[in-house]
Amino acid sequence: MNGKPLIGLNADYRAAKKDSPAFTYLCAGYYDCLIKVGAIPVILPPLPDVKDLRLALDHLDGFILIGGADLDSRRDGFMLHPSMRLMDPRREDFDRMLVSEIARRQMPVLGIGAGMQLLNVSQGGNLSLHIPEDFPRAVPHADPLDPNHRHALEVVPGSLMERVYGEGEIRVNSMHHMAVDDVAPGFRVTARCPDGVIEAIESVMDDWFAIGTQFHPEADSASALDLRIFEEFLLGATGTVAEMRMVA
Repeated sequence: MNGKPLIGLNADYRAAKKDSPAFTYLCAGYYDCLIKVGAIPVILPPLPDVKDLRLALDHLDGFILIGGADLDSRRDGFMLHPSMRLMDPRREDFDRMLVSEIARRQMPVLGIGAGMQLLNVSQGGNLSLHIPEDFPRAVPHADPLDPNHRHALEVVPGSLMERVYGEGEIRVNSMHHMAVDDVAPGFRVTARCPDGVIEAIESVMDDWFAIGTQFHPEADSASALDLRIFEEFLLGATGTVAEMRMVA
């Protein structure tokens, strides 16, 4: 690979209101973390045409699916839950097209928060729609009064998460009410909260480097160690890209 890798980022979207125009926005932590680990972030707006999306992805070395509001569970054959706060349909339309194209070309990908949930459902997994109901004994996974709310994390030996965090007690931020339930075929769980809620997954397929975290390593509430997730993603992405180019 020549030069710094180009890593794509999707973005959030808010439709026009009476007092403001429509706009696209993104938490700076996502691109700040990529810059810190030596990548060039490339932000994609919600493109309507798959041909334009494919052209953009042709120039990228990997992609990060960002977090956000809730996915519309009706699109996956489930009812809505009263607790859901849905992302804008324009963003969700694009995100679902995006993850489908990423999977088709097996592009290196890191899904964060809702991005991990989308990665999982797009590949045949499903979601818990409200942790307090589905896991009554679960610890709190969100605290509206504490943006720095954290809980413990148990990592699976031999996983990317273990390479990031090593041994010992780990705590990560937590700001979600939905979570991965059944893991998609081709993926495995690599970290859980001690209450059993899934907090990280990764691909077990030899030809697709794909990982996801339910917690947010890019957020202000993240620890310095969380940055290593981006380092590991970049290593995996650039290695995968180099192998693909050698084959080509």
